[in-house]
Amino acid sequence: MNASRILEQIMKQAGGGQQGSGQSGGGLNVQGMIDSLSSQFGGGGGREAGQGSGVDVKSLLGGGALGLLVGSKRGRKLGGKAIKYGAIAGVGMLAWKAWQNSRGDAQADTAREGPAMEQLEGRAREQRSLELLQAVIMAARADGHIDDRERALITEQIDGLGADAELHDWVQRQLEAPLDAAALARQSDSPQAAREMYLVSVAVTDDQNPMERAWLDQLGGALGLDDAMRQELERQALGA
Repeated sequence: MNASRILEQIMKQAGGGQQGSGQSGGGLNVQGMIDSLSSQFGGGGGREAGQGSGVDVKSLLGGGALGLLVGSKRGRKLGGKAIKYGAIAGVGMLAWKAWQNSRGDAQADTAREGPAMEQLEGRAREQRSLELLQAVIMAARADGHIDDRERALITEQIDGLGADAELHDWVQRQLEAPLDAAALARQSDSPQAAREMYLVSVAVTDDQNPMERAWLDQLGGALGLDDAMRQELERQALGA
């Protein structure tokens, strides 16, 4: 699979998304996204797409595939507090900073805690990418509002980033699999990975939504994160 390549592009999109960039990049079909969203939500296309549906197309374009994934949550505008783009773009750095802040330890042991996403290479980077992509997909599904049509649209946009056949099939399985925080947490291969998985989950959820808040609580417990760490990760996500 080429998960690390796809996650890297999503992270880049997320970095640009904070400024509401409308650039497609990475092989995304921006006009196709507008047309699909317009049809899906009953808009008129182009600038009018998404009006009256609770979906801000400019924000969707800013986040690319990430925005489209979370944009499946009906009745909720994107951008600002809805998607914490910066937390996706700097996931490893922010998760590490959260560890240091919560423990008051500027010299935290990398060997014990595990390296940050941005430090990984090769197979280790691919594995971490899968862990984070799975966390994002599960978190985005936590409110139960992704239907078959939206699943197909999400897969199409991820394919547009260059997903290979194996990753395509994997994404489809994640979009259909039961939500299981314990099973997701078992994918974590280090304390740092656990913090990153929780951080990206915070980035694509609304903690004011009871179902999404419940998912975060379940995941945080399954990952073995104490209350202080969870609060610091959420603070980092909000400030990103």
